[in-house]
Amino acid sequence: MLESTENKRLVKGKVPPDLWMKCPDCENIVYKPEVLKNFKVCPKCNYHFRLSWKEWLEILIDKDSFEEKFKIKPFDILGFKDTISYESRLKSAQESTGTEEAIVTGKGKINNRDCFVGIFEFSFMGGSMGVVVGEKIASLFENAINENLPVLLVISSGGARMQEGMFSLMQMAKTVAAVSSFKKNCKKPYISVLSDPTTGGVAASFAFLADIVIAEPKSLIGFAGPRVIEQTIGQTLPPGFQKAEFLLEKGMVDLIVERKELKNKISKLFHLLIK
Repeated sequence: MLESTENKRLVKGKVPPDLWMKCPDCENIVYKPEVLKNFKVCPKCNYHFRLSWKEWLEILIDKDSFEEKFKIKPFDILGFKDTISYESRLKSAQESTGTEEAIVTGKGKINNRDCFVGIFEFSFMGGSMGVVVGEKIASLFENAINENLPVLLVISSGGARMQEGMFSLMQMAKTVAAVSSFKKNCKKPYISVLSDPTTGGVAASFAFLADIVIAEPKSLIGFAGPRVIEQTIGQTLPPGFQKAEFLLEKGMVDLIVERKELKNKISKLFHLLIK
């Protein structure tokens, strides 16, 4: 899984310069093809490396079943001034990630079951939520109501997008309203998968409103970061604060699921929750 491109490079008879990689958690040097084969999870400490939206599709969605929908391009709504213009940041993010926004939305199959899917791309400006991200999420739930289908959101986000100011914060209310309408008008489940990190306005809005909230192991999940909270309250936080395991213990998430088991777990949950 995820190693096909790497294997093509290995058979050429030359040793690639990036054959080894350092795990940021345990700091061990690990064999990159082994990490890729293991769903980009460190074989030494079980650290889950961040995935691109394309890698998430490969892991979770049946092959050739995904159809992208609600393609909308973001724009500089405020004329934001910075050392680098907002438009330049958007263009750079689009070129490096291969997507127009911080979330890719569409329709696909999970073990032959149709569902609407939204996948965040953290490399796109920290997976931040602006006007277009909010609109795409709202459209996802609206169309799920129309087609009577479940929704899966895979989230990795730093929160609201600062370059869009108050307009980005308004998306919190917009997405919450979309989820509320979905729950009222569609009896199908909404499942969220919280990966590292899930923070800020995204965590404080639609991320925790799912019928089942799943977290990846060791993911950072919360509103403000631990350092900000410690500086604000002047106290030392407990060990593992805002990690997935801590939130599971406190009842904030329902399940922690290993990446290699995630697709089958979601499929089983859909089967249990859909009559």
